[in-house]
Amino acid sequence: MPLSIAIVSDVVCPWCLIGTSRLEKALEAFPDLDVEVTYLPFLLDPSTPPEGADLRERLKTKYGGDPDAMFGRVEAAARETGVPLDFKKIRRSVNTVKAHTLLRHALAKGTQRALAKALFGAYFLEGRDVGSEDVLLELAVAHGFTKGEAEALLHDDAELAATRDEAKAMAQQGIDGVPFFILGEHLAVPGAQSVEVFRSAIERARKELGV
Repeated sequence: MPLSIAIVSDVVCPWCLIGTSRLEKALEAFPDLDVEVTYLPFLLDPSTPPEGADLRERLKTKYGGDPDAMFGRVEAAARETGVPLDFKKIRRSVNTVKAHTLLRHALAKGTQRALAKALFGAYFLEGRDVGSEDVLLELAVAHGFTKGEAEALLHDDAELAATRDEAKAMAQQGIDGVPFFILGEHLAVPGAQSVEVFRSAIERARKELGV
């Protein structure tokens, strides 16, 4: 029986990038463990317009002050984890409903984990707009979708609504910050914890489930 790990995250959340990177490092200590990783959607800012917005202006409006100090702290944590995060490359605040819609459907294709990594990388390491249809189509085609399949999903109002509903359901379950990890369906690990904390949680979940 595989160990299930559900990751509630948003692809434009830097701590989600850091947290998932630390989880992956922790899993390296268990090379023989069968793991089933699933990504669940969360919208950091559901009010982000479909076309996105200027990231710095949006953060100034939301929190006040210059966001560069906050960026520096996050960059330091990322680099400590081996992630070369550089906020100078990131200019846009992005609506991620379409990205999450592709991620939902990538699960059945067996490419969800790889697509999530590609979306994080495109946004945080390359500074690309992962709300842009061109970028999303490129990434989808590289992860098991035909261009037609991906285009249909990105333009399907019912699919986009289903993604918003699933993200809303996460918030209604009391998850008010991401990343949020659920191991073995019941062991919760909130936040971008250290590699050591993740290793301990994996070990505990293994013992409890007998996997």
